[in-house]
Amino acid sequence: MLLRLSRLREDIPALLKLAGPLLVGQLAVITFGVLDTAMTARYSADDLAALAMASAIFISVYVGLTGVVSALAPIAGQLFGAKRYDEIGEEVRQAIWLAILLSLFGALVLWNADLILDISQVSPEIHAKASLYMHILVLGLPASMVMRVLVALHNAVSRPTIITIVQLIGLAAKFPLNYLFIYGAFGIEGMGGPGCAVATVIINWLWLLITLWIVIAGRFYKPFALFARFSKPDPHRIGVMLRLGMPIGFSYLIEVTSFTFMSLFIARLGTETLAGHQIVANIGTVIYMVPLSLSIATMTLVSQSIGANQQSKAEQIGWSSVFFTTTACAVIGLTAWFFRTELLNLYDPPEEVKQFAIPLFLFIAFYQIFDALQVSAAFILRAYRIAFWPMLIYALSLWGVGLGGGYMLGFNITGNVPLALQGASGFWAANSLSLGVAAVFLLYLFKRTAVRFQKTHPPVLV
Repeated sequence: MLLRLSRLREDIPALLKLAGPLLVGQLAVITFGVLDTAMTARYSADDLAALAMASAIFISVYVGLTGVVSALAPIAGQLFGAKRYDEIGEEVRQAIWLAILLSLFGALVLWNADLILDISQVSPEIHAKASLYMHILVLGLPASMVMRVLVALHNAVSRPTIITIVQLIGLAAKFPLNYLFIYGAFGIEGMGGPGCAVATVIINWLWLLITLWIVIAGRFYKPFALFARFSKPDPHRIGVMLRLGMPIGFSYLIEVTSFTFMSLFIARLGTETLAGHQIVANIGTVIYMVPLSLSIATMTLVSQSIGANQQSKAEQIGWSSVFFTTTACAVIGLTAWFFRTELLNLYDPPEEVKQFAIPLFLFIAFYQIFDALQVSAAFILRAYRIAFWPMLIYALSLWGVGLGGGYMLGFNITGNVPLALQGASGFWAANSLSLGVAAVFLLYLFKRTAVRFQKTHPPVLV
């Protein structure tokens, strides 16, 4: 199906209506990490090092687990589009069982993360603080995982604003709670970096309690009968979620680890190079929230259209989103390039770090285009309940082309790599190329999938 520009007037406002609150919520979550880093840095260097290590391990585990329960969003979205509201409640209850089981697995990994920390060979003091940080977070993992189920529900039924408001409430509580447990006050002894974890656990449970109250008391949720009855674990429904959710979780893990290893390799090039890379990567992460929010909104609208057996509309919304998201990110990338000096000055790095960071902004412009294409296509495919092939595409492109190619270029393994593509620039070039490769295959898969759905008009099966 060719993109009909006349459809953009209808599709883009619908996307922006959902993506706006999602973007605000995503930025609020990012601010949590900024507050943790900034406030812990003022406490001690050892606590900051422990925070960096522990949070990296936690995020790697957490994104994989949340990816699994995020499978509820396209499933519930299709049911919402099909007006099978009562079945949404059953899916939510089964997703909560899955979230609890995944919490137990995550708790087991985090509680025994000393084995991972031993690899770093840091001082006993840093090791102990990092271990305590993860042990504390175990207490909030069940609340956080069940909250992800409710987030997926709200995305599926086009109510992301509720979650954004709850996230902003948590953000407002984050600073005073961080201050209380990091530095100490009112008779409470300061804990340093692990105090961030205490604040996070409290906010996780606060988020869950507020959202549960909204869901139970709100009239909008009555047709779903979310907690009208008790449901035992249903192996079939949980199995459906796992078949979709596990590839999504692994895809998230591939994305996180590819960038983590990219940073570890760049660290070999020197402190200034790594610092320049981290600044540009941080700016790129903030920009990435735009295509991510638009893609989540797209998944919601596409899954609802599929559930309503409006296959042509589902495909058209997908292509409208690909066009709009890529265009927006291209403009944002070029803007970041033109204002690269001003953006760098916000971080106030040393002059030698600026020299390493400036060339990387060129990749920001191209990177955003490829990133927008691939993330849009990936979330559209999830709306069609397709995640296994995208996972393989990510593994081959991000690990193979991105990390493998970056290593070859960055360290000039062949001996004939142009100087402009050596060092950190080589890693960024290969990573951009890997996203382009992923985008080509994912968009092709979307096109083939949409054609197949048009022919078969499959019913919503759970």
